Amino acid sequence: MDEVIQRLRQKATIAATRRDDAVRRYSAIQSQINQLRGEEELATLSAALLRTMIDQEVTNSVKAVEELMTEGLQAVFEDQDLSVRADIDIQHGKVSVDFITIQKRSDGSTIEGLSKDAFGGAVTTVQSVILRVLVTLRRGLRPVLFMDETLPAFDSNYVHNMGRFLQTLCDRLGYDMLLVSHNPAMVEAANVAYRIQKVNDKATFKKIRG
Repeated sequence: MDEVIQRLRQKATIAATRRDDAVRRYSAIQSQINQLRGEEELATLSAALLRTMIDQEVTNSVKAVEELMTEGLQAVFEDQDLSVRADIDIQHGKVSVDFITIQKRSDGSTIEGLSKDAFGGAVTTVQSVILRVLVTLRRGLRPVLFMDETLPAFDSNYVHNMGRFLQTLCDRLGYDMLLVSHNPAMVEAANVAYRIQKVNDKATFKKIRG
């Protein structure tokens, strides 16, 4: 009888030991699960914060371009109520931006669309020049822009305005532009201007301003 009781006690002790081991393993696994959940939550929050920061940076940068484009259009086409709205689309970490040009008409209606489709060459040229300048600065390249007959689409009424805007843009951003043009109105906005003439089958440069 005593032997039976002793064996039962031994089995109970072994069972209790196994139970305690199982409890310890369960506690350890539960602790690891909680730690992994915490790390997953932290990673999720970090990713969300990073996306927010990226989205905000993109939004701020695009907003600056939008404002400068609007300023340029209003400076050049002062008799038209033009502005620019940036439509931003961010999917799977890729950003696309459409700059929509808007014109408010005297009757209260509006025309809007991509400049090349809805407004033609002159409006597109203003926006293109601004984008080329900003891309150059953004990439840390030398702040110089070369343009060869870039302004052929401009009506004579707007050429002087475009020249003044380009000069303002250069002064504000510390930028230099070299413009080749047959339009004498652009000379008035230049700090330095040369006339190229052909003499004896050779090109000669004559300084006419600056």
